[in-house]
Parts: sequence; C-alpha cells; structure tokens
Amino acid sequence: MTMLRTGPETVYDVLGIGFGPSNLALAIAIEEHNATGDPIRAGFLERQPRFGWHRGMLLEDATMQVSFPKDLVTMRNPASEFSFLCYLRDRGRLVDFLNQKTLFPLRAEFHDYFEWAAARMAHLVEYDAEVLAVDPVRAEDGEIRWFDVTSRDPARPGGTLVRRTRNIVLAVGLEPHLPPGTVLSSRVCHTSELIPRVAELTGAPIRRAVVLGAGQSAAEAVDYLHRVFTDAEVCAVFAKYGYTPADDSPFANRIFDPEAVDVYFRAPAEVKQSLFDYHRSTNYSAVDADLIESLYATMYRERVHGRERLRMLNVSRIRDVREDGDRLTVTVEYLPTGEHEVLEADLLVHATGYRPQDLTALLGPTGKLCLRDDEDALRVSRDHHVLTVPGVSAGIYLQGGTEHSHGITSTLLSTTAIRAGEIRESLLTQRSAAAR
Repeated sequence: MTMLRTGPETVYDVLGIGFGPSNLALAIAIEEHNATGDPIRAGFLERQPRFGWHRGMLLEDATMQVSFPKDLVTMRNPASEFSFLCYLRDRGRLVDFLNQKTLFPLRAEFHDYFEWAAARMAHLVEYDAEVLAVDPVRAEDGEIRWFDVTSRDPARPGGTLVRRTRNIVLAVGLEPHLPPGTVLSSRVCHTSELIPRVAELTGAPIRRAVVLGAGQSAAEAVDYLHRVFTDAEVCAVFAKYGYTPADDSPFANRIFDPEAVDVYFRAPAEVKQSLFDYHRSTNYSAVDADLIESLYATMYRERVHGRERLRMLNVSRIRDVREDGDRLTVTVEYLPTGEHEVLEADLLVHATGYRPQDLTALLGPTGKLCLRDDEDALRVSRDHHVLTVPGVSAGIYLQGGTEHSHGITSTLLSTTAIRAGEIRESLLTQRSAAAR
C-alpha cells in the first residue's frame, strides 16, 4: 500500500473524523471564528462519498422530532448565516414555511438543509476518506503532541494519506443495532436501509412484511410499508403491550436544554442513571402520539371493513428466522403463553435502534492513552475532551458516545450547535495555553 504524507508545514490544529451534523456544526463554528482572524487550521475526513444523514429513513412525509431552531448554529449564534431560516430564504421558501405555523420541518427538508450547509464547507472536508489509523507522535522531549491520521486517498486507488494534527474530534455516529444472530439479506434489513430495500422490492409480490421494534422508526416503518405495499399484510412485533407515546411535554423537554448538560455532568453516578431512566421516554422506544393515533385508526378502520392488513403482535418476540430463496419463515412467540405463530413473509425489517461505535479499532494505540472509569467508559471532561495519561498534550474530543458523562443529548441534535461552540472554545483555550 502506498503511503503518502503531508509535509511538516501542514500541521492541523484539528482534524474531524466523520462529517455528519455534529462535525458539520463544528466546521461552521470554526469557519465563523476564522472570519474574525487568528484562524484555526481545520480539516474533516468522511468515509462516505458525499454528505448523508440517515438517508434510508428519509420518508416523504416524516417530520423532525426537534424544532428547527435546534439547527446547526442558532442555539450558539442566532445571527449566523448558516441557520435553517437562512437556508429557507436561499431556497425561496421562507414565507411558505412560516405560513405552515410549525416548528417541525420535514425530515427530507432538514436533510437538504444539512447538504446546503455541507456544500458551503466543502473546502474543509475530504469525502471518500475512510480513516484507517490514528497514531500518537512524540516530540523530542517524549511528550505526545500530535497524532498522525491515516486515511484512504480517493485520488490514488489503494493508497493512503497521512495528516498530522494537534487534536482530533471523533464524530463517527452510531451503527445499527441488530438482535444476536441476525443475518442480513435482500429480504432482511435494518431500518437504516428501509427506503433503498423497498425500492429494490417494488414490483415484486409482497404478501407480508414484518417489522420488529416499538420505537419511532418502527412505527414509521410499519406505516410506510402499509402504504407502499397496498395488498400486503404488515405485522408489527414488539414486547410492549402497545406503543408508548413520546414525552414531548415542555417540562420533560428541559432535559434537552444546554443547562441540563451541566446538571447531568456534575451529578453523582446514581443520579445520572436516575435522570437517564426517568427521561428515556423523551427519545428511546417511544412514538409520536399523532402517529400512534393514525396507526390505531387505520387498524380499526380495517376491522370495520373486514380486511385487516395491519396487525399488532404485541407482548411478543421473534424466536426464529429462516430464509429459503425469496421467502422468510418468521416464528413469533407470544410471551404470556409461550405460544408460537409462524409467519410466511417476504420482508423483515429490524427497527432495533442504534448503538455507539466501538472506537477501539479506530484509535488503535492511541486508545491506550485514554483514561477510563470503573465501567470501562472513556473519562471525558465537560468540554468533551477525553482525559489521557500524563505526557499527552495532543487532544481527543468526542461528539457522541458520551451519554454516560453528558446525558441523553450527546447523540441528538438538540445541543449540537452549543457543543460545537464549546469544542471550538476549548481548542482556542488550549492553543493559547500552549503558546505561553
């Protein structure tokens, strides 16, 4: 493999690994600072060929679950030219959007907003640049002051490029979570691939589709499949008795306030766990009330007319899945009695959520520099900086994967703009300290 290296004059202040909404917000925060002078030399590496955020679930009529002012910038800088409102003005839809009297845009529209902002940051990001290694670099005095970040170079097939940086910001996102033993195929998928998988099956005879899960994505998938495959039976399988409404009441939503991060960070471990458990229903395994009511109305209407295509297999779990050609045999257990029902299906969708990616393989030897707590979680300071062993001045920052230290918002959009500003200020503070 060819190894290419940037010259010593090209030492970055910060390299972002991953370029989803979190590091896009950081790129904008840095760009706005650089316009005032004393620039931060920044770059971002993204393994995808272009910007993309949950493309597989950009359903035509799905709306955001966070309000539009919680965009990439507004909570940090309401006057920013990168706000959702500025995007609407640029697209010629500002007045039309305001006339809707809603705080919650279409998910597809918000994705287009992200793409609009990402295009304006194109000079800072390299796409098709999968990061392969992050290696610590020692100065002559033995202190680790830099990292060498090795990535694939899209311009040279089979080659790599090494960039040296004083800090890295990891924002690699979440990965689909699947039940143990799940084998993905053309007929078995995760909701992250829902739209392209359905597109592949359009025109094929679909008699039954099964969706496993009880959260928002699961309910959206059930509704979507029911509308797309108009002759198919759609079975929702979940362990609950019924879908749980998302708690979007004003007081509960204060858990997403920037100040709540401070409260959570300072709290003892047992209080952190209590806060997380109390407020799971604001985000996890919960469904918008409007969608719940719509699904129930559909199910009842079908019962009235005697053609029931929408089935809720509640208090149940999938025991076994067998695939034979284009057909699936899905065995569902009704938990109260242990009774099994065998479903012949054409599609099985796992709406089983996401989990943080394991950073061990990516960080390699750099991971051994990071301090961990009693639960083997990374120790992270309030400014999202990973604590390291003595003798390390190079910085590692996390965007995401910090629910244990910063609370439920660490993987959500609610505090993205604020977090980007905090990391930017931390980078500036550390640079000033190093210059003394």
